[in-house]
Amino acid sequence: MKKILFVCHGNICRSPMAEFVMKSLVREAGLADEIAVASKALHTDEIGSDTHRGTRAVLQAHGIPCTKRSAALMRREDYDAYDCIVGMDRENMHDLDRLTGGDPAGKVHKLLSFVGERRDVADPWYTGDFDATYRDVDAGCRALLAQLVQEK
Repeated sequence: MKKILFVCHGNICRSPMAEFVMKSLVREAGLADEIAVASKALHTDEIGSDTHRGTRAVLQAHGIPCTKRSAALMRREDYDAYDCIVGMDRENMHDLDRLTGGDPAGKVHKLLSFVGERRDVADPWYTGDFDATYRDVDAGCRALLAQLVQEK
């Protein structure tokens, strides 16, 4: 089973959005037995908090199921437990580099790199634009899934 971990600063907006979008895409592709998806935080600000209401609203608007959850912190041992770890912005990538000791196994990627872009997925906690974040997350997840299917 291929295990994917999405991460962002607090694990209440972007990474759970990516988690739920990817889980939905994986289910639609009939690959739920082959690909596991989770999300975690890189900072402790929101540990224990549920998914942000703006994220829940945009997921609902797109017909994507979103279950109650609690933000959790990524730990060093998660690096060994997951096959692919996906950050949302430069700060996430810096945090992941420090946490993983420089990504020795080459598992860490920035989400929009899967669509050939270097830019960040904007944090709707600050922008308030959950729709723009959703578009980026959806595009990145679709491209990641296409890559995983191609690698099979």
